Formats: sequence, structure tokens, C-alpha cells
Amino acid sequence: MTALVPWQPGDVPAAVGQLPFHALANLFPLIEGEAFDDLMADIAANGLQEPIELLEGAILDGRNRYRAALAVGATVHTRQFRGSDPLAYVMSKNLHRRQLSPSQRALVAARVATMRQGERTDLAEPSASLRKVSQEEAARVASVSDRSVTTARDVLAHGATELVAAVDGGRISVSAAAEIASLPLAEQKRIVDSVDPRALSAAIRRLRDTKTAEKKAKRAGREAALASRQRALPDKRYGVIYADPEWRFEPYSRETGMDRAADNHYPTTPTNDIVLRPVGIIAAKDCVLFLWATAPMLKAALRVMENWGFEYKSHFIWGKDRIGNGYWNRNQHELLLIGTIGNVPAPAMGEQWGSLLDATVGEHSAKPDKFYELIEAYFPNLPKIELNARRARPGWDVWGLEAPEVSA
Repeated sequence: MTALVPWQPGDVPAAVGQLPFHALANLFPLIEGEAFDDLMADIAANGLQEPIELLEGAILDGRNRYRAALAVGATVHTRQFRGSDPLAYVMSKNLHRRQLSPSQRALVAARVATMRQGERTDLAEPSASLRKVSQEEAARVASVSDRSVTTARDVLAHGATELVAAVDGGRISVSAAAEIASLPLAEQKRIVDSVDPRALSAAIRRLRDTKTAEKKAKRAGREAALASRQRALPDKRYGVIYADPEWRFEPYSRETGMDRAADNHYPTTPTNDIVLRPVGIIAAKDCVLFLWATAPMLKAALRVMENWGFEYKSHFIWGKDRIGNGYWNRNQHELLLIGTIGNVPAPAMGEQWGSLLDATVGEHSAKPDKFYELIEAYFPNLPKIELNARRARPGWDVWGLEAPEVSA
């Protein structure tokens, strides 16, 4: 390696030596190929128009111009950095100067978030310029999400040099690189070296499909094991509770607003009474509740869910084929809330149903078969009970005023 010759601010012949690059400058990839050829041609014709910025005897800004100047024998102009925050300076210069993709910016932010004092091994003393930066701050400065920075850090930690370079060069997205980074290093290199972009995409798809299949199998095993434990309990407990309470919605006037009320079809119950039902005693330690609610009864349903001992997670929407009543709008949907107790396995990635399910409206308050099918697809093995059931369904227990007898 060429020995470092002391440099002074001003015009210095390029041939006297080579300056190292500061760790902050190395956050960004060097330009190569046609872009670098164009830069050399410009400097050869016009000279170095902007000085090279130095910090602690190393190049803070201008690595590409410096390399190009050395290559064409141009005179190098340098000056010392006098600012107070070299990291902010480097980020600002490069993020504004370059057209970087979100994946490239995420990789830069990941490098920023992993820097530590003294990372510069070519300096006799630890670099005071390498302040610690949180991942949140790095993501904000690079204008990327915190999640993408986490993904990029995985790539830096486990990716082959060729894989990281491919993200730096904009050839592979950081999310795809994270998938590849889980493979052995030799396999990573083989995939990255693929000259056919279609072959690269196919390899990534195969890898994702394999991982998805593994997650599905693992999730299915968890659900089956949980079902086995629940069915073995001495007093029966349920892993799935499906409830459609007989909500009582109070109109503005019970004298004039009861013409289409649920009370005309079946007895309804005040929310305070539904809350007190001891549903928790039939719930297994790990249990999921699917609870129907109309739009005006949403607040009441959340209250019932909490008092039954479940934590709200998400919901599905039943989109109806005909419009109903309402004060603020004419409702054309109902909500199926999801809540859990304990550790219930969510569906594997790729197995989730869409949140909006369109289905025909049947008799008053009857729910479409599609939602039974959804629950059975999510939890094929867990013992199930339907509260306020109107008909029997194979594999389900039922409860309620209109619940039919279930044959043994």
C-alpha cells in the first residue's frame, strides 16, 4: 500500500500518494462503470472544480472525484472540513447528489445505525466524528421506514459481500436480499452472479415459496397440538368461540323507531347483561373469539369482548348485497371482530383471507356460511362452539335460545 504523504489544503499534485476514505464517506457505494468513465472525462477536460473535503487525514467527501483525478493525472484540490456534524454533512451531500433507491438508502441507514466509536482502524486514535446514531434517527435522515432499516441490517449481518454490493448497486431490492441472506454464502454468491434477471427473480420466488411452505407447516402443527391439548381437558374448553349476541339497539324513540328493530324478530338483551355472561369459563387457556357487531353496536361489542376476557386483534367485514337502515348512513355491512386469550397462532403468511367478504343477506340476523368456512380454514382442529346458534354444523357445539340439538 502506498504510504500516506501529509496533505495540506490547496493544490496538491495527485501523484504524491493516496488518501484513505473516511468511514462516514464509505456509508455510500462508489460509482462505477459508465458513470465513472463520464466523471473521468469531465475532470480530464475541465480539471477538478470542487475541492476534496478532508477530515482526520481522510476523505470525507469527494472519493469519486479523487479517484477520477488520480486516474487522469489531474491536480487535486483539498480543504479541511470545518463543520460541527460530519455525518449530517455526508448524508446531505450524497442524498441530494445521487438518485438512490429506497433499498440503497435503507442500506446506508443500516450502516449509520451500526457505526460505533473507533470503527476507523486506520487511525491511531478513535474517531470523534463517529457518534452513535439510533436506528430511528438513521431511518428518518435517509427517508426510509424503520422496518426497512431492520431488513437492511440483516443483509449487512448475514449477506455475502456480493449480495451487499448488489443492493448498493441497485440490482437487488433490500427485501429480496434479506431472503437470499438466509442461504449459505456460496449459494448467495451463485444467485447474485446470475446474469439473467429472470433467473434471479425465479430464485427469489422459489426461496420465498419454500419459506412460506415451512411457515404454513409450522403453523398447522401448532394449531393441531393446541387442539389436542384442549380436547384432553377434563371439563370441555373451546379454542374457538363464535358469538352473535342478540344486541339491543335503542332507537331515538321506542314509540316510532321500532318498526324495523331486531326485537320484532327475536328477544334482544341489554349490553349490560351480555357483558355479564360467563363466557370466559368455557374458553381454553389459548382461545380466539369471533364476535359479530353491527356498526352502531361496535363500542358495545368491544366492551363485551374485553369483559369476556379477550383482547381485540382485528376484524372482518361482511359486505351485504342489499342496503339497510341507519342514522348517519344506510348500513350495508356488519363487522366480525377477532379477539384472543393466550397464545393463539395467527394464520401463516399467504393463508390470510381478505378482510372484506361479500355475501348475500339471508333471513334476519343469519350469517353467511362463508364465515364458518373462514373459521374452519383458520382453525380446522380446535374445538369450536357457536353462541346464539340457529343450526347445527358438523364439528361444532352450539348454545342459545334457538340452538338445535346436536347429535352425538
